[in-house]
Amino acid sequence: MATKVLMEALSPTMEEGRLVEWKKQEGDAVAAGEVLAEVETDKAVMDLTARAAGVLLKHAIAAGTTVPVGQVVGVIGSKGEDIAALLGGGAPKPSVPVAAAPAAALPVKPAAPAAAPVAGPPAVSAAAVAPAAAPVDGRVKASPLARKIAAEKGLDLARLQGSGPEGRIVVRDLEGAGAVAAIPAAGAVSAAPGSLTGFTDTPLSQLRKTIAKRLTQSIGPIPTFYLTAEVDMERVAEAREALNARAEAEKKPKVSFNDIVIKATALALMQHPACNAWWQEDRIRYWHDVHVSMAVAIEDGLITPVIRHADRKSLREIGAESKELAGRARERRLAPEEYTGGTFSVSNLGMFEIDQFTAVINPPEAGILAIGSIVAKPVAEGDKVVIRRRMRVTMSCDHRVIDGATGAAFLKTLKQMLENPLALVW
Repeated sequence: MATKVLMEALSPTMEEGRLVEWKKQEGDAVAAGEVLAEVETDKAVMDLTARAAGVLLKHAIAAGTTVPVGQVVGVIGSKGEDIAALLGGGAPKPSVPVAAAPAAALPVKPAAPAAAPVAGPPAVSAAAVAPAAAPVDGRVKASPLARKIAAEKGLDLARLQGSGPEGRIVVRDLEGAGAVAAIPAAGAVSAAPGSLTGFTDTPLSQLRKTIAKRLTQSIGPIPTFYLTAEVDMERVAEAREALNARAEAEKKPKVSFNDIVIKATALALMQHPACNAWWQEDRIRYWHDVHVSMAVAIEDGLITPVIRHADRKSLREIGAESKELAGRARERRLAPEEYTGGTFSVSNLGMFEIDQFTAVINPPEAGILAIGSIVAKPVAEGDKVVIRRRMRVTMSCDHRVIDGATGAAFLKTLKQMLENPLALVW
């Protein structure tokens, strides 16, 4: 008997998913638990697996299509089985499919530039030339490796002629593609000065949709206040240099400033559990364990992998785990349990030479720490002026959970720990 393949909720907050690529084609035999397709959720690209064995009789949606959770995307049954009744009507209409992208490549390939109506004859640009082989069903045929390389180089596969089987684009077709296949930059003007024809509409990825929704939930309803402190990082910098010199000699991973901040934050939260909490509408949940979410910038937005029990881990353990999680986050390969369940967040833009900023709280968490760059500056030390490495940190607090004095006390403890790094190993 035929079985429907449904778009499953592959993450706790997933409401819809985009089918990135079919791994099994119509007519292929499949076993229960075998990967049928890759699906882009609101946080990652994950595998959609078969719940029954048989033959994949039908792709109910094309690769690149976004549909809500619970909608039929395929049918598994016996070869030659009549499935017309199974597919008949009632399903909500999916969104218009966009060209399939590689599992780890974001954002979704932009649509072709659309010209806004303006007075006078439009100017013609090279980017407006029709592709050599336009896709018939909204999907460009290309090998996974070709998709990955094209995404890295910013090439539009729809502008290339494939030389593989059935016109499939392969790696050799990308050689020398250059500007003719380059994806137009958003807002790039391709017409005469003063006209309004140069723009690119990019469909929202599932991640970007979720970010927009979460920000609306955070900025509007949450009464937020901010606390800023400046930390003397001279001793931490010296300690890090010594630790990394030893790590290099032992051929072990080095420790970053961010790793040290995460450790100090975790220890400070243990002393100030009122900041290690979630707002739960009718109650406040105070966590006994510290799980620090660290903001990681990825190609199409932001994701927060979680360092669990960060207070119990050594700097070396935190360093190794943070690097591993960040790497897989950028590849969109994190499992849901790896980016959910944080009790407090840390966001670091110091590597971009940002002195100070305010971060948006990640609900239901009640606080987030924004880390600026470490800057050498003149400071008074007794009756002398000396040069010290300093860093500004700003804490965003949900006032429904954290009062001003509570947040200030936490920040004071964090500052003391960073200025006396032996406290991190005491």
